Amino acid sequence: MEGKKVIVIGSGFAGIAAATTLADKGFEVTVLEKNEGPGGRARVFEAEGFVFDMGPSWYWMPDVFEDYFARFGKRPADYYELVRLDPSYTIRFGPGEPMQVPASMDELFDLFEKKEPGSADKLRYFLKEAAYKYEVGMSEFVHKPAHSIMEFADIRILMSLFRLQMFRSMGKYVRNLFKDPQLIQLLEFPVLFLGATPDNTPALYSLMNHADLALGTWYPMGGMHKIISGMVKLAEEKGVKFVYNKPVSEIIVENGRATGVRCEGEILTADVVVGSADYHHVEQQLLPESYRMYDQKYWDKRVMAPSSLLFYLGIDKKIPGLHHHNLFFDADFEAHAVEIYDKPQWPKDPLFYLCAPSVTDPSVAPEGKENLFLLMPIAPDLDDTDEMREHYYGVMMDRLEKLSGQRIKEHVVYKRSFALKDFKEDYHAFKGNAYGLANTLLQTAFLKPKMRSKKVKNLFYTGQLTTPGPGVPPSLISGQVVAQEISKLFRH
Repeated sequence: MEGKKVIVIGSGFAGIAAATTLADKGFEVTVLEKNEGPGGRARVFEAEGFVFDMGPSWYWMPDVFEDYFARFGKRPADYYELVRLDPSYTIRFGPGEPMQVPASMDELFDLFEKKEPGSADKLRYFLKEAAYKYEVGMSEFVHKPAHSIMEFADIRILMSLFRLQMFRSMGKYVRNLFKDPQLIQLLEFPVLFLGATPDNTPALYSLMNHADLALGTWYPMGGMHKIISGMVKLAEEKGVKFVYNKPVSEIIVENGRATGVRCEGEILTADVVVGSADYHHVEQQLLPESYRMYDQKYWDKRVMAPSSLLFYLGIDKKIPGLHHHNLFFDADFEAHAVEIYDKPQWPKDPLFYLCAPSVTDPSVAPEGKENLFLLMPIAPDLDDTDEMREHYYGVMMDRLEKLSGQRIKEHVVYKRSFALKDFKEDYHAFKGNAYGLANTLLQTAFLKPKMRSKKVKNLFYTGQLTTPGPGVPPSLISGQVVAQEISKLFRH
């Protein structure tokens, strides 16, 4: 690998993970980032003393982060302080006290039993199955490059497909075990962002409930961007070079091989190019048509995971009763899901999520003030106007005030919105998506866009539009998998 140059386009979780893994194997790696700093969707910004994480706010699957840093003889604790949240999160189903989802398993079983007698034993069974799916999924599936169906032809994997419940829906699986509508919503919530209704999501994804309820919800003190800061520091220790404000306009292909990229008229040469920016953008905008594996028709047929309408708010007072993660499920769960997935439109009565990291972490807001992050999941590719954003800001804030029993709107001293247009502009996100491709059965594993170009030698892709899928832990794994595939090419 000595002297072999790699250019990575984009500095999200997948890009940094790929760059660091390759540098550790002896490659000379440069990461080119179009924005002013690293992180991709996990960027950070500061305003009036408030520190806002722009994207991911949930820290699940701590084992994936531990495994990542352990590859390089490090631990997450070398870069950030991790705390477990308790309650993990709260759910407001309407007026009155919210449901607090406890970190303790015994308390969780008690919560279920009180809501639905007999359900604690069913939850034990459900979580045992979820733990099996998580163990098999994480050991057998997610670390495969998924070039071909033959990777999954191992008899152990074929035998396990039925126990993994790849061909049963999450909705039917949960409803077969539980009857209480609030418990059902609690169990279906983690798949809401996977890109399909629970009825169209394989029951395999109950593995997310193991991640949620058993492995717990965590928070890196200082904010989620501390993970990115730690990853960048580790990457630089390995010799990775980061160049910011450096958009790539073209991938140079000579004799069917990627030989570098063009940036504002400047050509940077490389032996390998890794696209960790939006896959659709890299392939459709940076390559001549003859070198694209997929045409626009293919992309238009892809089922996308949701986008989001986000608000970053600074509040000039503390807000009693808020927890770190707050889910507002006081509207029709299924109706909003249909408006995201089945009949894409701005929702009539949306569910939404509020993160208040300043409840846990005083460093992200001035003393005596609150840092709020509002998120409403929406269908991708909707018409995004300032008027529409303001309408839903009013809807969410009115519900927040009503359910918390206090005035908040008049205490907002900082406000910034972010939605479809911004996802497209800042990240070249296809259709303004926030979470990549939907995890439907027909878009799983080897049925996703490929990691390795079949038309251009030494061109690879990584991130949430390819294997293994959307989310922070899968993106972290995606970067490591693509690095392993690249290193195989240059083994002597």
